[in-house]
Amino acid sequence: MSANTPEAVRKEVRVYLIIFAALAAMTVITVAVSYLDVSIPVAISIAMFIAMIKGSLVACFFMHLLSEKAVIYWILILMLVFFAALMLLPILTIQEVAGANYVA
Repeated sequence: MSANTPEAVRKEVRVYLIIFAALAAMTVITVAVSYLDVSIPVAISIAMFIAMIKGSLVACFFMHLLSEKAVIYWILILMLVFFAALMLLPILTIQEVAGANYVA
């Protein structure tokens, strides 16, 4: 089937509408989670997890990474590894500082 047929266009539009609905729902979930009574690190972790899913949807569908070559995926995976390391570094540092007994 050619990419210019009405059926193909309808299929693409349907996919984009589903992704839009998923992103809108996750935005509502993010706002709802902000009202939960949890500690700040847990709230940040939940928000980052939801943001990671939303970013993945945007990258995969709107930036067309699903149809790209494997090199793009390796670059994306490497970026996620570095991102995770940069997010964990401050958390681990805060836990070390909180565990130490400082005398003022």
